[in-house]
Formats: sequence, C-alpha cells, structure tokens
Amino acid sequence: MAAPLAAERLLQALRAEGVHVVEVGNWRTHNRNSKGPWGPLNGSIVHHTVTRGTASTVRIVRDGYSDLPGPLCHGMIAKDGRVHLVGWGRTNHAGGGDPRVLDQVVAESYSSSPTPPTRGNANGVDGNARFYGWECENLGDGRDPWPAAQYDAIVRVQAALCRAHGWSAKSVIGHREWSSDKVDPRGIDMPRLRADVAERLKHPASWNPGTGPTRRTPWQASPSATSSTLSGRPTRSADRRTRRTIRRTRRGSRSQS
Repeated sequence: MAAPLAAERLLQALRAEGVHVVEVGNWRTHNRNSKGPWGPLNGSIVHHTVTRGTASTVRIVRDGYSDLPGPLCHGMIAKDGRVHLVGWGRTNHAGGGDPRVLDQVVAESYSSSPTPPTRGNANGVDGNARFYGWECENLGDGRDPWPAAQYDAIVRVQAALCRAHGWSAKSVIGHREWSSDKVDPRGIDMPRLRADVAERLKHPASWNPGTGPTRRTPWQASPSATSSTLSGRPTRSADRRTRRTIRRTRRGSRSQS
C-alpha cells in the first residue's frame, strides 16, 4: 500500500520516464475526493475509451456526463503517445471489482494474470480508492489499432508509477482483470504489457529501447489505418457520435463516486 503521489512528483516521474505530458486545465485539483477516499493505493488500471479523436476524448474523460461526472481517469493516453493529465485524486474510472484480485495485486502474488474476476461494479469493492486509472484512446472493437507510440507511452506511464512506488509490474492490471463487467483494454495483451513494464524497470528511467524490426508492438496496422486514427480534431457530428457511443457503453457500468 502507498500514499498517492503528489501531482508534482507524478510529473517528475513521468518526464523522467520519457513521457510527453500535456497538462489539461486545473487537473491537479480536479477530482471526486468529496465523494470518498483516495488511497492507500495498490496499483494502476489500464482502460480503453471507446472513442475516436483526441480532442473530443480529452473532453469526455475530463468532464464526464451528468450521470457519471468527471474526471473519468487520471490521464488519457492518445494515439500519438501524448499523455493528457485531466485529474488528480479520486476519479470515476475503476468502479467495483473483485476483492480477490485486489488481494493478489497488493501481494503481487499471481503468476501471469490475476484470477479472473467474478464480481463487478454492482457487487465489488471500491476500485476508485485503490488504483490509478489511465484511459487509452481506442474504439475497443478489436479492430482499431494500437500504434507503437501509444503502446510505448502506456508502458512508460505504468513503469513510472511502479518505479516511484517501488512496485513490480504485477501492480498493473487491465480493467477486464479487475471487474467481471469489463472487456477493456481490448487488443492489449496484459501479460505482455506487464512483461514490457518489467523490462523497463530493469533499466534507468531514461532508457530508450531499440526501434528496429525486432521491437515488439501490440498491433501491426497498415499505414492508412494508423494515420486515419490520428486525423486530428473531429467534426461536430463525429464528436456527437463519440459522446453517444461512450455514454451507451458506460451508463450503469461504473458507480458514480
């Protein structure tokens, strides 16, 4: 168990790890602390957003909705690898999850993956108090690619937290490994992600792995597929579609707290 990092310490840890940080508004004080505890912390959860378009995704995860107020995470990891910090403190990201999984993460006692969860948002323990949360820009349909820059940023963010707290990579889990209600982050092999985090932790924070043909990436996408997901700010109609999609996906799936 660990006290949450101070906002300035987080920035130091991320930048030391080579993360390109974007600070969004009043992220240091934007939170749900009035609704419940934040800490002690035991790990970090990786999510996918079910959205397309970085600008609209940042707005969604920062502001949330009338029935699920933001922030919905601590940072959003975009397709281009930039990490947009939107909140610090308690956020509406993890919801309820399996207490057995929490015990295994606390003890870092599982093998390649935690025991599959049998509890979810309605009957699980409070994950918003116990985990950092990182939304990753992806449609979550199993076809939307995970560009190498984005995957590398996910690894670096998780390694930064583990390094700062003295955790191993087993303190990093996917949302689907926490809650029986969840499938995210779809397309990310969590044991492999943990292996990549563990590899980073063997090196100084400034380490930059090779980028040659032997470098592993989680998704091999065509150039056109990758570039289409990096097309920039969506149109108003696309933005409305994005908001409807994520609202349908999340309504009722996370407790408001």
